Amino acid sequence: MKKIILMMSAALSLVLVMTGCSGKKADKKVKIGIVQLVEHPALDGAYKGFVDGLAAAGYVDGQNIAVDYQNAQGEQANCVTIAQKFVNDRDDLILAIATPAAQAVANLTKDIPILVTAVTDPESAKLVKSNAAPGTNVSGTSDLTPCAAQIDLLKKIVPNAKTVGLLYCSSEQNSIFQINLAKAECDKIGLKYIDATVSNSNEIQQVTQSLVGKVDAIYAPTDNMIAAGMATVAQVANDNKIPTIVGEDGMVKSGALATYGIDYYELGKQTAAMAVDILKNGKKPADMPIQYLANCTLSVNQDTVAKLGITLPSDLK
Repeated sequence: MKKIILMMSAALSLVLVMTGCSGKKADKKVKIGIVQLVEHPALDGAYKGFVDGLAAAGYVDGQNIAVDYQNAQGEQANCVTIAQKFVNDRDDLILAIATPAAQAVANLTKDIPILVTAVTDPESAKLVKSNAAPGTNVSGTSDLTPCAAQIDLLKKIVPNAKTVGLLYCSSEQNSIFQINLAKAECDKIGLKYIDATVSNSNEIQQVTQSLVGKVDAIYAPTDNMIAAGMATVAQVANDNKIPTIVGEDGMVKSGALATYGIDYYELGKQTAAMAVDILKNGKKPADMPIQYLANCTLSVNQDTVAKLGITLPSDLK
């Protein structure tokens, strides 16, 4: 009798253990790590669009997914530390916002699916074998903006411009890629240019000030360091009546004159759709081409127009 009771007890314990394991598995949330290089409107918009896009598809943080959002505060070393945390946590998917963040994650794992956004050219950043066929555990969306059209916009607003200052961070691969496109357009239309590069945020005011008296306008691409310090750039430029044409709308809202660019919130939503394809449909980043936003919009800061005392062409008002 004692033997039977012991056997029943053991069987009951096994059932409880199996039931507990089954319940735990059913309750397991998909873990998504998000690393964002720095806070500024464009990257913030991409993050919000991604989270909202996931929610619209039924993936809600705290319900069936667990989102671990980390901001690197503009420091590459922080990107590496955050990326290592996600790898150690064995996250199911990682989103990297901006090129340095993406490079940090891609260097640490070849197994976890990685999506990137706000990365201008994943191929030149060595994140994928090619934008059309990534061939790695990385895919995502590019924030490549129409740099040539932005230079043409500058010339249209400042028709007498002879020289433009090209303001960007020399260590951001995405910025160098865009600046080369801008230079090609400047060469095409006969516009001279001066490189004005910064290596850290403390140099922004001084470098912008150095352009006063040398240029007729300033162009800044979707550079993360310049975007984060755009209020400083705008103050110097506007006080000295220098129009600034930039890469994205958030920079315009921070005081730049105008842009012809993309909507980063929509870019984030587009990246979320790719995440759903991975989580729900089992797609592999290696087989998912880099995606781009089809539409660009004109954005003009009317307060800056007034400060500069310029008259916009009628089709830009």
